[in-house]
Amino acid sequence: MRERVNRITIADVAREAGVSRQTVSRVLNDKSEISASTRESVMRVIERLGYSPSGIARSLATNKTLTVGLVVPDITNPFFPEIARGVEDVARERGYEMFLCNSVEDPGREEDVLRALEDKRVDGTIICSSRLSEERLFPRLRQQRAAVLVNRLAPPELAGTVRVEDAEGTVQAVNHLLDNGRRVIGFLGGPPNSHSARERARGYTMALSARNQDLEPNLMRACPPNPEGGCQAAIELLSERSGIDGLVCYNDLVAVGALRASAELGLHVPDDLAVVGCDDIKFAGLLSPALTTLRVPKYDIGASAARMLLDRIAGRRGESEIVLEPELVVRESAPRVDSSEPL
Repeated sequence: MRERVNRITIADVAREAGVSRQTVSRVLNDKSEISASTRESVMRVIERLGYSPSGIARSLATNKTLTVGLVVPDITNPFFPEIARGVEDVARERGYEMFLCNSVEDPGREEDVLRALEDKRVDGTIICSSRLSEERLFPRLRQQRAAVLVNRLAPPELAGTVRVEDAEGTVQAVNHLLDNGRRVIGFLGGPPNSHSARERARGYTMALSARNQDLEPNLMRACPPNPEGGCQAAIELLSERSGIDGLVCYNDLVAVGALRASAELGLHVPDDLAVVGCDDIKFAGLLSPALTTLRVPKYDIGASAARMLLDRIAGRRGESEIVLEPELVVRESAPRVDSSEPL
């Protein structure tokens, strides 16, 4: 049987230092009414005894746990680790620790995770790309002590928002394909319960309409946001609709699936089919052909969301929405065509 280790308590420190427990508490909380000599004496005892304040006790006294939650829909998606790093770096600079939670693209699990963070009494929560409907999401936000959404909108009294201008980014992608000789543009739109997917679909239709292109519903295909989903959707779309020579994809993982589908169908990228992704995850430029994509400032998303959340925790209500612009990065999968060359 393991011997029980006796934990040093605040009462032990008080007794050893010859002061009250309240005095030790004031020293730990850096209260100004404690004299320098008393503070020094208590700190020497704390160091000698190896006393470490209980996080639970401290949170009861201050009503803060100095923790924040980060919920992502898929931790295996390379888009989210950079966001997580941005959140963690800013949180730790301010003395907070981060709990990372993965909802695996499951709305039910997302609700469970949010309830668990409520039970842990985190001081605030950042939710990336929530898959919940407003009817399910907003009540959960009301239970959070502070909240920020990434790529999702909510009333500012419930949560702040950090989002990418997905519609305008998709307009850039479609215009790039049309400007470089593509005539029939397909769209692999990702999961239908994604706000970003709906915004990118809106950008796709806006761009085609502005260029007087036919809006064919059968050129749009929803799919899971991973290579397998992109491959299956691309095979179905390219097999059912002849003449497609350009594809805009929900994200880079879907684009990877589209590249694989092209190879299986005997299509050469970019000669037969140009492919554009979104996010510019780390390996996008290492593919063969290297992927043309919309670069999203992932670390900045996380850092901005963390700063906004910490401001809300502190009771500061500055800007309630931050919008970041994507940048088109042109590579081999959808290159620019020299205007002097025949299309």
